[in-house]
Amino acid sequence: MIEEGSSSVPSSPLQYLSLVALSPGFGSSYPWLKELKPEERGLCLIHLLLACANHVVAGNMESANVTFEHISLLASPTGDTMQRIAAYFTEAFADRLVKGYAGVHKALNSTTMSCSLDNILVRRLFFDLLPFLKVSYLVTNQAILEATNGEMMVHIIDLHSSEPAQWISLLQALSSRPEGPPHLRITAEQKGVLDYMATQLNKEAEILDIPFQFNPVISKLEEVDVESLRVKTGEALVINSVLQLHTLLAKNNDFFLQKLVDFPEVSSSDLPKLDAFLKALCRLSPKLMVVTEQESNHNGASLMERVMESLNFYAALFDCLESTNSRASSERHKLEKMMFGAEIKNIIACEGIERKVRHEKLEKWVKRIKLAGFCSMPLSYNGLLLARRFLHSNSYQWYNIKEDNGCFVICWQDRPLYSISAWRFRMMYD
Repeated sequence: MIEEGSSSVPSSPLQYLSLVALSPGFGSSYPWLKELKPEERGLCLIHLLLACANHVVAGNMESANVTFEHISLLASPTGDTMQRIAAYFTEAFADRLVKGYAGVHKALNSTTMSCSLDNILVRRLFFDLLPFLKVSYLVTNQAILEATNGEMMVHIIDLHSSEPAQWISLLQALSSRPEGPPHLRITAEQKGVLDYMATQLNKEAEILDIPFQFNPVISKLEEVDVESLRVKTGEALVINSVLQLHTLLAKNNDFFLQKLVDFPEVSSSDLPKLDAFLKALCRLSPKLMVVTEQESNHNGASLMERVMESLNFYAALFDCLESTNSRASSERHKLEKMMFGAEIKNIIACEGIERKVRHEKLEKWVKRIKLAGFCSMPLSYNGLLLARRFLHSNSYQWYNIKEDNGCFVICWQDRPLYSISAWRFRMMYD
């Protein structure tokens, strides 16, 4: 719920960025000492964040420290969108600076633990509080139903699954097929959630009287042996990847992607991790692969480029939460801190293998996936109608779905945030 005094139409920091360009001196005379209106405070914070980013790029600890002090007077992880964004970006900037002092950085992070249960919790919060996963699951299931129509053996490989809701919905749809449900196998990978998923899906399949088998794979995505996924002859194979493929980009680079464009016959043994993984998936001859990814470029070599891209992307996500959730919501705070805040810190503070959050835009995914041997499968108009109907019926009035060359892009107002694309292996006659 939007707090009293907030606009009914959530504002965008893009407006503030355009004002900053017109007012380079803004922020120099301590405007936080006045009674600032929210938009003035937002403009001031944008100016300070960009100044801070420049100090961090230059490695100027002294100037950055002064800027941190100024930002701290205005930022708050429980305030409006810009206050929250500023809190998480300054934390990321500070972490990057402290990394230069290895001992201090280790001491400050000595008790930090990454818990798989926390990851499952935050994924559940993302599913509950925002519509993006719900739309992805809806569109993906529609594509699966269309691609496997008439098939009596269907095998779904779900990369890094954590949410049984998608497959429960699919089981229900398959049970109503005129020709009867297929024999369904789901192979899923995500340690810590597989037992729960297996129990839920087996229970639903039994109620619906659908022949069903659940195959758990206890492995991290980057360690999955594609050949061990036990794909059988005669199965209609479907691969589902939701916000996962970008995690393999840490060992890739744009130079190698250009090399693939120039020399597509390069051997698989020489490929970076993601490209080799995609080629291995293609060799399984899937009838359908559906990929959902963040629609933003957070994989640039330049820190300032990543700052600008992530500032706009995450401000839009925080605006999404601002439009429907109370600022005092503990669930909202957990999602912002544990997912979005952690991603911002990784994008800003980390380099090399440590930088796992390397989102890329649809145009680049299209190039990568095609080079791996896949060809595009346009998502259907029925899928588009279902997604739009879902958003409309659930009062997500500030969201919309756009079609882009057979792919779908989920937008907050006019800002693209997530893409959904469908693929199949390229046959000899394609």
